[in-house]
Amino acid sequence: MLKPPRKPHRVLRLALLLFRPICTSSSHKDPIRLLKLSADTKNLKYGKMIHAYFITGNQATEHNKIEMNSLVNFYAKCDEILIARKLFDSMHTRNVVSWSALMAGYLHNGFLLEVIRLLKDMISDSNIRPNEYIFATVLSSCSRSGRVEEGLQCHGFAFKCGLMFHQYVRNALMYIYSKYLCVQEAMWIFNSVPRNDIFAYNSVMTGLVENGHFREGVEVVRKIVFECMNWDNVTYVNVFGLCACTRNKRLGLQVHGKMITSYVKVDEYISSAVINFYGRCGGTLNARIFFDHLQSQNVVLWTAIISAYFQSGSFEEALALFGKMKLAGVVPNEFTFAVLLNCCTGLSALRFGYLLHACIEKSAFKDQLIVGNALINMYAKGGNIAAAYKVFSGMIYRDTITWNAMICGYSHHGLGNHALQVFQEMLAAEEHPNYITFVGVLSSCSHLGFVKEGFYYLTNLMKHFRIEPGLEHYTCIVGLLSKAGQLDDAINFMRSTPVKWDVVAWRTLFNACHVHQNYVLGKWIADLLLRMDPDNVGTYILLSNMYAKGKMWDGVAKMRKLMRDKNIKKEPGVSWIEIKNATHIFVSEDINHPDYSQIYKKVNELLDMIRPLGYVPDTSAVLHDIEDEQRHDHLSYHSEKLAIAYGFLRIPLEAPIVVIKNLRMCADCHLAVKLISKVMNRMIIVRDTNRFHHFQNGCCSCADYW
Repeated sequence: MLKPPRKPHRVLRLALLLFRPICTSSSHKDPIRLLKLSADTKNLKYGKMIHAYFITGNQATEHNKIEMNSLVNFYAKCDEILIARKLFDSMHTRNVVSWSALMAGYLHNGFLLEVIRLLKDMISDSNIRPNEYIFATVLSSCSRSGRVEEGLQCHGFAFKCGLMFHQYVRNALMYIYSKYLCVQEAMWIFNSVPRNDIFAYNSVMTGLVENGHFREGVEVVRKIVFECMNWDNVTYVNVFGLCACTRNKRLGLQVHGKMITSYVKVDEYISSAVINFYGRCGGTLNARIFFDHLQSQNVVLWTAIISAYFQSGSFEEALALFGKMKLAGVVPNEFTFAVLLNCCTGLSALRFGYLLHACIEKSAFKDQLIVGNALINMYAKGGNIAAAYKVFSGMIYRDTITWNAMICGYSHHGLGNHALQVFQEMLAAEEHPNYITFVGVLSSCSHLGFVKEGFYYLTNLMKHFRIEPGLEHYTCIVGLLSKAGQLDDAINFMRSTPVKWDVVAWRTLFNACHVHQNYVLGKWIADLLLRMDPDNVGTYILLSNMYAKGKMWDGVAKMRKLMRDKNIKKEPGVSWIEIKNATHIFVSEDINHPDYSQIYKKVNELLDMIRPLGYVPDTSAVLHDIEDEQRHDHLSYHSEKLAIAYGFLRIPLEAPIVVIKNLRMCADCHLAVKLISKVMNRMIIVRDTNRFHHFQNGCCSCADYW
């Protein structure tokens, strides 16, 4: 009967028992092999023992390239990159292996710019010619760090060296072209060899799927099928990922059937890809059945099923699965925490997010990039932008997603100056901004009314970073001109820009017409919006408000009649506030809360305090903004006022009051909360469907434009 193979650390321990007699021989190969085994198993303890042997035997000197290269490789793979660099710098002579080992170490440890600097040093300081491994490493660093110019230069250098068609180099080139440049160029590189093996297919599929080129991905799948290639596990993972991204349930079911009939050895990666596919395609039940029938369920698979529920919008069920995972004795990893934090973001449930953050602090994952990014996103969207920045400032490593989360978070909170400051820090850190970055930047310019700066970012800086402006960027410019009151310039910009404007862009200009009381242009845009989206209740309500503001009561009556005829009803206003371990939900004129009598009393106290400051109820908002809250006597008891009053009753004085609302704040509540923040000397944060409103000292972060 065959014995099972020993685990790597047991093999290493056995080898070290034989180490002394081996090393007394004249051969240097055996200690080198042991050092390689230590590197592959990341066994720092035993590797240091071998290093000590080299030192005592006078082998680890700056002249012994083989031993020094092995040590550089060992320390780099064991994440001791500073020691690896110190050994590298001590070498009098280096070969291509020396440079390659250190570059690979920097790449795997996330020091991407250092890899590019090393290539420049290698070319300028020595006559060593890079090999295919070095080109692949440098190209990977360029793609991961967004260094497109350096990537193009590296492509040209590889072409001159005759290594462009090497498998590793081709794969790295295809990835950087598909991510940043031109997918057609990536496909040209792929098709430059008449017949590819499955590894090349897997590489190009990975690049296409990760960077959103799904149509080309489907073409590659067709080629794989046409050429009767034997699929491996990576192929199945890629194709299931493609089906998930395109929501192609039919193709995914066919691939699942092929997997079953091909008797593929299903590992955790394929299983998680299948679960992700069903979750993304609305088959959460199928994903759960597949998961429940797996023989073993490790952290990867638990994370996959939690993510499946998250993808389907079942946030509470996903969080409940976390409890079952803990009962099963499975320890979460950084990806588990990231998905759970995103579920909290979807629910605006900071209470559970605080608990997760505490678990993360106790675990070994608090410095993980993906966890930090998810924490910033959760706190920013949950209303605690200060906590988001605290996480951001404490992160050891940051990527583009990190910077984007902070910039867009500040922008969404109306804190444009803070967002632009973070953007300047991003540029100073030599981090490459992307499409999303400039959405946050231009949105911040819009909040601040920075017309000149906004156009500079759009026409100059985006071009500098090779980013093609899209609809979101142009819509921000429309919002920017609208905020500045330049409505004629905004409409001219929309007419002159060759882009298909959507409902969001026109509604942005329509809202500006309401704020700036340009009723003629507003009526024209409203008619256009009703043709584009005849069932959107927001257009009817905003147009009704515009008529009411201009005292055009016939127009108000016409809008109300049109809504009745089309059976269009406004969603009732709901607000909620988290206090300790519970979420308290309020509707307008709510009497179902057990403490409603105290809440109503507190509301009346607050309104009595702000009347001397000039507060007068805005009856137009009652009559025309929220249909279920029309009666003047009950204007005071809108849902957000009730939630804020309850916050004053139950939340400590030093803590801000954070309220979430499902609809746009009405003008009356906005004015009242501004004045309440002043008389009570309290920070009040309200998130409505448009943005966060930070009320403090009688002012709002939106500058009364929302």
